Amino acid sequence: MNSGSISAAHTTLQSSGMSASRVIGAYVAEARSECIRYMRAPGFMLPILLFPTMFYLLFGIVMGKSEGADAARYLLVSYGVFGVMSPGLFGFGVSLALERDGGLLTYKRALPMPPGAYLLGKMLMAMAAAAVVILLLLGMGLALGHLALSLQQMGLMLLTGTLGVLPFCALGMLVGTLIKGQGAPGMLNLVYLPMSFLSGLWIPITMLPKVLQQLAPIWPSYHLDQIGLAAVGLQHGGMAKHVVILMGFAAVFFIAAVRRLRRYG
Repeated sequence: MNSGSISAAHTTLQSSGMSASRVIGAYVAEARSECIRYMRAPGFMLPILLFPTMFYLLFGIVMGKSEGADAARYLLVSYGVFGVMSPGLFGFGVSLALERDGGLLTYKRALPMPPGAYLLGKMLMAMAAAAVVILLLLGMGLALGHLALSLQQMGLMLLTGTLGVLPFCALGMLVGTLIKGQGAPGMLNLVYLPMSFLSGLWIPITMLPKVLQQLAPIWPSYHLDQIGLAAVGLQHGGMAKHVVILMGFAAVFFIAAVRRLRRYG
């Protein structure tokens, strides 16, 4: 499909217009199809669900039973953040890079649908996957780790994970606009794994060298971890700052990615 046909399709769409109900229907249909497509892809969903749960089972429950209640809640939050990052980074980044290479985005630009529907569908898919990860970890923590968490704490942690995936969606989206499809998984792992370690998700931040402790706030995962710790009662005060910083990360990554998509997408 050439640029002339794309421009013609956009002109037709703009001249005819779409009613509010058709616009909403387009968003709903795209979001539904995107979620179903990834939920039915075991090669995508299984690593996202099993990777953090296996780590939490081994290090948070089996090896963490003797560390006390606070340590158990700390590990639950840390591996929860670790698990939440994955659907945002890989669900957006890898799929976007592959679909750019395959010409799917060019095709979608020619369709009579709102351009934001494609991104909204991926965002809802990532939020749903993040919520499932948190629910699995909470279930393991309550059933196997015998954690003492109130309903409010569990609800706050679920909300933190579901919304906390959004900055990583924006980061994955940006990486997906910069890297070719075959190179996206490797590049995202170079972002995902070091960021997790440097944010104190694998070992407490106080055990890292002093210089790494001072650099921890430059990572969005650090701020999401602090919000998660507050949700389970391990941190008090100052959470508004972390929320604002995460919103800033999301806005910067998203704006940069949208500009790239408009120019090269």
